[in-house]
Amino acid sequence: MYQILWADDEIDLLKPYIIFLEEKGYHVLPTNNGQDAIDLCRTEQLDIVFLDENMPGLSGLETLETIKSIHPELPVVMITKSEEERIMEQAIGAKIADYLIKPVNPNQILLCLKKHIHRREIVEKHTNRSYQEGFSDISFMIDTAKTLDEWAAIAKTLAYWDLELQDVDSSMREMLRMQTQQANAAFAKFIMKNYESWFDGGNRPLMSPDIFKRVLFPMLDNGDKIFFIVIDNFRYDQWKTIQPLVSEFFNVTDESTYLSILPTATQYARNAIFSGLMPLQIQEMFPHLWVDEDEDEGKNLNEKELIQTQLDRFRKHYPFSYFKVNESDFCERVIRQLKGLQTPLNVVILNFIDMLSHSRTDSKMMRELCNDEAAYRSLTLSWFKHSPTYELFHRIAQLGYRIVLTTDHGTVRVQNPVQIIGDKNTNTNLRYKVGKSLNCQSKNVYVAAHPKQIGLPCPNVSSSYVFCSGEDFFGYPNNFNYYAQYYRNTFQHGGISMEEMIIPLVTLDPK
Repeated sequence: MYQILWADDEIDLLKPYIIFLEEKGYHVLPTNNGQDAIDLCRTEQLDIVFLDENMPGLSGLETLETIKSIHPELPVVMITKSEEERIMEQAIGAKIADYLIKPVNPNQILLCLKKHIHRREIVEKHTNRSYQEGFSDISFMIDTAKTLDEWAAIAKTLAYWDLELQDVDSSMREMLRMQTQQANAAFAKFIMKNYESWFDGGNRPLMSPDIFKRVLFPMLDNGDKIFFIVIDNFRYDQWKTIQPLVSEFFNVTDESTYLSILPTATQYARNAIFSGLMPLQIQEMFPHLWVDEDEDEGKNLNEKELIQTQLDRFRKHYPFSYFKVNESDFCERVIRQLKGLQTPLNVVILNFIDMLSHSRTDSKMMRELCNDEAAYRSLTLSWFKHSPTYELFHRIAQLGYRIVLTTDHGTVRVQNPVQIIGDKNTNTNLRYKVGKSLNCQSKNVYVAAHPKQIGLPCPNVSSSYVFCSGEDFFGYPNNFNYYAQYYRNTFQHGGISMEEMIIPLVTLDPK
């Protein structure tokens, strides 16, 4: 039974309310002064407190302050005849749960109880029922999807329900996971069927090499001042997690998605964004700016130069700044440089989530902290809120710049190891392989036997690419069981899934 403490110097006049609540199954502890209320808070297990502001002796506000020092999380509802703004502000500052003006009616009291005691179970029941009712509609969307726009709608819908169900103790989460697996299996078939045609004169959707040409250049030509912010490894659900914080400074004027190229890896996808070219074209046109898989040199050290080649190719004479942020002090350095910034185009790369993904794979402690998608999102939110990144967005808004926020690719949590055989020069990525004589028995892989047809370079004449789909990841026969156990339940990228390929592209205008 839920226990309510009600403190009011006219408590005898509230007998009808107490009877009403007891008939609803609550137990009410009545008192007519603040000191007794404090004593009861120390000795009783309470679920909520109703507190009159105007009592003799200790006032309601003084009583509230002491109660909060004893039980900071105990919800306290202030009930008062006063509508003075000063009293309201003091009560809100002391973290009251609600504020009611007398006279109150029983239904107002009941609503407070529903809101502050029963909220979780009501939300859980409603969320479960809503997802259950929508399950068939989502299945129909999956079964009938024929365009990338339809797949983007499915990805957003599943992300929405993942966020809604993340705090719900429910079998619906497992149901959603199974539906997401079903969707990813169908999405992989869609990609395998259509991907090559998009590079053979087909009507290509918006992809990595198109972002500058189709999104940024029109804004710059219109006179907009832009910050193009690329958060590495940034999924759509992670964007929805930080959106409330971003919305403190910006209005979301466009929230869309685009398709990352394959492999969904930084070396390929991000270089494609900045150059406006497919990786094979970069290798052919600017060989000094492309680094092959088997070379030890960093694969993304030429991004600024690639941006310049794209500006030159399209005869855009916009000066630009370029910042790559790997640590918090780098971000603070960027913030310090904002004041004197005059360039219309400013490119910022934020690598924290990519580092989080890799550290989660390598660190047992990070695996414990980030054991599923909900925890992954939570760490993303904590990083954004408590790092200089939050201040960076704030300062950009103050300067009146528009932000185009995106990523190069997302990640997927892998579960199923798949054996593959390749030569000693085969790359190490768990979601795709490139090399000679690749042999994989799984039917769920996409084999690109002719890489040039999908815009990818060939390290050797006989090289091919093989991509995992869904929750699969590659392992070699040697020490297969060890590596399968080590990498299972880690976040990886490079292959085919909605989480890796359908990624956020958001336009933000300062408030």
